[in-house]
Amino acid sequence: MRIRPRFYIGGALIALAIAYLIVSAIRSTSEYYLTVNELSARQSELGIDPIRVAGRVKPGTISWDPNSLTLKFVIVPIPDPPTPIAVRPVSVAASDPVSFPVFCGGQPKPDMLAANRDVIVEGKLGAGGVIIASQVMTSCPSKYQPRPSQ
Repeated sequence: MRIRPRFYIGGALIALAIAYLIVSAIRSTSEYYLTVNELSARQSELGIDPIRVAGRVKPGTISWDPNSLTLKFVIVPIPDPPTPIAVRPVSVAASDPVSFPVFCGGQPKPDMLAANRDVIVEGKLGAGGVIIASQVMTSCPSKYQPRPSQ
C-alpha cells in the first residue's frame, strides 16, 4: 500500500506548526535571571527583554504610597558571605556599589520588604536604568541564628 504525498505534506505542516508554537511560547515567557552586577554589565544588550534581578534592598530607600500602590526602592548587589580566611586582600580604591532604582506600581507591598532584605524583582529595564517591576518577591533569611546569651 502506497502512502500518498499529501499525507507527507500534511504531516510536515503539522510538525512545523507545533515547532512554531513551541518556539514562540519559549520566546514570550523566557526571561533573564541576573544579579545586580550582571545586570550592570549587560545593561546595553538587554533592551526591552523581561528580566529577573536578585539583589538587596538598600537601607533608607524604601518609599511606599498605599493610596496609589506605588513602591520605590533601590537594589544593590548581595554581598559575598564572609570567609574564614585570616588574611584578606585590601582594596585600594573604594567605589560605590552598583545600584538600580526599582519602581513597582499597582501591586501590594510585600510584607517582608525591609532594608537589607534580599529581593527578586521581575520586570523590564526602563530608561535611565530604572527597573520597572511587575513583581517584587522577598526571600526569608537563609539562616536563623539564636540571640546571644547575656
